[in-house]
Amino acid sequence: MSISTNFTRRQMLASLPLLAAAPRAFAKTQRPLGVQLYTVRGTLMKESEKVIKAIAQIGYKEIEGASRKDLITLLPLIKQNGMKAVSCHVETALITEDWDNYGIKKVELPEAIESVKNAGVQYFTMPYIMPKARGNADFFKKTADQMNHVAAECHKAGLQFCYHNHAFEFGGKPGERPIDIFKERLDHKLVHLEMDLFWVSVAGHDPLEMLKEWKGRVALLHLKDKAKDQPVQYAENVDRSAFKEVGSGSLNFAAILKAAPAAGVKHYFVEQDQTPGDPLDSLKKSFDYVSKL
Repeated sequence: MSISTNFTRRQMLASLPLLAAAPRAFAKTQRPLGVQLYTVRGTLMKESEKVIKAIAQIGYKEIEGASRKDLITLLPLIKQNGMKAVSCHVETALITEDWDNYGIKKVELPEAIESVKNAGVQYFTMPYIMPKARGNADFFKKTADQMNHVAAECHKAGLQFCYHNHAFEFGGKPGERPIDIFKERLDHKLVHLEMDLFWVSVAGHDPLEMLKEWKGRVALLHLKDKAKDQPVQYAENVDRSAFKEVGSGSLNFAAILKAAPAAGVKHYFVEQDQTPGDPLDSLKKSFDYVSKL
């Protein structure tokens, strides 16, 4: 490509600052932010059009469903507003097969996998093991094996299986904790982690260190901040004030987001389990902060 002789040396020098800024702008487009719809669960299905439109207007590009059935219902609205459903939290009993513990109607695994695939969703994500459904080390070894089995079925269908952590996985004797069992027993290629930064930190661990420990095995990241005075605990019954908008708490998101790609992270979902007011206001505050990093 030739350069016009009318493009003077002075003009070229003047354009250098713009060229220097281009890589940073491009980098932002490589990290499209998403929302975990659990954040807006209170009004989502009652005012679907309003809520989905508001999320898109904030600037979010990706969606993670908190319910498989609800996400499928919302797909047309998500697409109409220029967003893409990337991940979906599915029924835990699809993996653990203890439907009675969760009080929901049984769904066959092939049916669930097919529904997620047909929706164009890539990540089939196990969200949570209820307290009453948990057991000893043998239980978590069995659960890991069950995850590997379901992950293999997902892989055959072109889906990626993920497991979302909370704080309970970090409780217990080192080497025998659920997180240790999962790290050793889960298939590295078939099962990836959806790391929830808030819960890692609540359990007294540094998200940056965990990203290093699980390098290449973290596909999804939940972005949520933690109050500075939140004590370490392994149960999920934290005070609602512990949940903060991204950039309003104690986590170092600049360092975390810088380290995330090396750990294998592909998608980033803002989630805030509890908000002080309108969840949409909290989502905007988090979006504005992350967008500047």
